[in-house]
Amino acid sequence: MENFKSNPDQHEPKDTYKIAYIIHFLLGAGNLLPWNALITAIDYFGHLYPEKHVEKVFSVAYMSSSLLVLIIMISSSKFSRLITFQVRMNMGFTMFVVSLMVTPTIDWAWKPQPNEKSNATFYTVVASVVMCGLADGLIGGSLVGSAGNLPKRYMQAVFAGTASSVCFLRIITKASLPNDPQGLKKSAHLYFLVSTLILLVCMVFCHLLYKLPVMEHHYKSLQQTTSNSTIKFWEVARTIQWPAIGIFIIYTVTLSIFPGFLAENIESTLLKDWYPIILITIYNISDFLGKSFTAIFVIKSIAKATWGCMARLLLYPLFTACLHGPKWAKNEVFVVLLTVVLGFTNGYLTSVIMIMAPKSVPPSESEMAAIVMALFLGLGLVSGSVLGWFWII
Repeated sequence: MENFKSNPDQHEPKDTYKIAYIIHFLLGAGNLLPWNALITAIDYFGHLYPEKHVEKVFSVAYMSSSLLVLIIMISSSKFSRLITFQVRMNMGFTMFVVSLMVTPTIDWAWKPQPNEKSNATFYTVVASVVMCGLADGLIGGSLVGSAGNLPKRYMQAVFAGTASSVCFLRIITKASLPNDPQGLKKSAHLYFLVSTLILLVCMVFCHLLYKLPVMEHHYKSLQQTTSNSTIKFWEVARTIQWPAIGIFIIYTVTLSIFPGFLAENIESTLLKDWYPIILITIYNISDFLGKSFTAIFVIKSIAKATWGCMARLLLYPLFTACLHGPKWAKNEVFVVLLTVVLGFTNGYLTSVIMIMAPKSVPPSESEMAAIVMALFLGLGLVSGSVLGWFWII
């Protein structure tokens, strides 16, 4: 696959102190922070709704609504013209803040009977998860599309940011308060409040991003490149079909195992309710390391990266052994090692493919290529979240 490179511009302003890189990293982190907040509070939601498959329901609700927004963004050619990048980002982060505050607000303001609480409030929380997913599609599609037009270091920053999370914050809040229903409630509320403050900081940085000289330079160059071009979705999709299939496979495999399988199907008599939190944290750390590793080394062949994505299908029989296999396969050490492999390969291969795909088409098609990749990533997320239900069978 041909690799297109833009001509170096000697007059390009420097990214002083790597501020633009850091802001892209923070916006990537903010994009996935609400999802990480929801899944790492599994102990809290498991206490509130013990008879519900919380993680699996959350996955389907979140990923499906996110995919819906991506489809709308691609099908409507006027969408990005009528609604600017900054407006889309601000809308998304506002929706994130509102949705994250739903659960604490319910606990503070609503005191129903136990049976009512387990049903009525559960669907309210699921509705807030759907809102989170809509915001994710809006922010993720806009951010990835924008980064696709920029030098590859900014796409790497975005995906390294998505891998960073507030898992350690969840561990701190859980460990610092009593291990009883009241302590669990207070720790979860503190966790959601701090996450909300981080999202508000992301909104401020989003406002500052395109005021940086280096970003103004790239934005003007983009306008000159794309002003006279009409970009068709399917033409670009055919050009990058193999990396698109690769990203689809990556997230089909990952989301069918993480977080639902790790949170609900795997148990430890030693670690008890800490086990899912620890596994999710280990996954996120491994994912972050994988995405950060692309700052050091990137496979130069998209074909090799795609074969690596397909090789991840071997994780299915290995994780099945953790559930139905011999005793050694159910050991915590073996499960942790598999979780590390799941996270690191997810992070590294995602970052490699998302960096290389937009650079394998002409510069005028880079944004569309990035959005095509985001769409297939979203399709993989939905596919994986639905397949995750088959672990129950």
